[in-house]
Amino acid sequence: MAQLRKEEGVAARCLEFTVLTGARTSESTGATWQEFDLDGALWTVPGERIKAGKVHRVPLASRALEIVREQARYRRGDHVFAGRRPGATLSNMSMTAVLRRMGIPDITVHGFRSSLRDWAAEQTDYPREVAEMALAHAVGDRVEAAYRRGDLLQKRVAFMREWGVHCAAAPDRAARTTGRSRTTVPRKHR
Repeated sequence: MAQLRKEEGVAARCLEFTVLTGARTSESTGATWQEFDLDGALWTVPGERIKAGKVHRVPLASRALEIVREQARYRRGDHVFAGRRPGATLSNMSMTAVLRRMGIPDITVHGFRSSLRDWAAEQTDYPREVAEMALAHAVGDRVEAAYRRGDLLQKRVAFMREWGVHCAAAPDRAARTTGRSRTTVPRKHR
């Protein structure tokens, strides 16, 4: 992440935003300005752009919010991460190209979603459902889904904030803590 922050260009910012939000490539590249509540630090992705087909609310950690606000200075149309041509989004390979340019072609954009999930399981005490909902995964079987009305948004606000802090940690600090300690989660978020 430290190396990525040094990269310039809209594709690098889109990749950083994607990692910080746990979003899929198409969700980030297709993000439009109308989906964002910058005052509420919330991104609402419409169901038609989500694999599960349901509206997905994404709490924005401070750096993710900062990226969106930075992009507003270069606004060219409806898309937050605009492509080169008017009205176009970034290509689905633009973030992969950033990784190649950085000299790390063996890492995939989608792999960062897995990293978030591993971090949640190994480094935090958040319930499994919080991590799964952060990734816009279906939670539980059909019976459980019928009874689950909420989306654990308040817990996910804290979860995404902690993920943002983890992503901002110095590489040596993050490496030292992996597998050895757990993020302390305030009792109200458990």
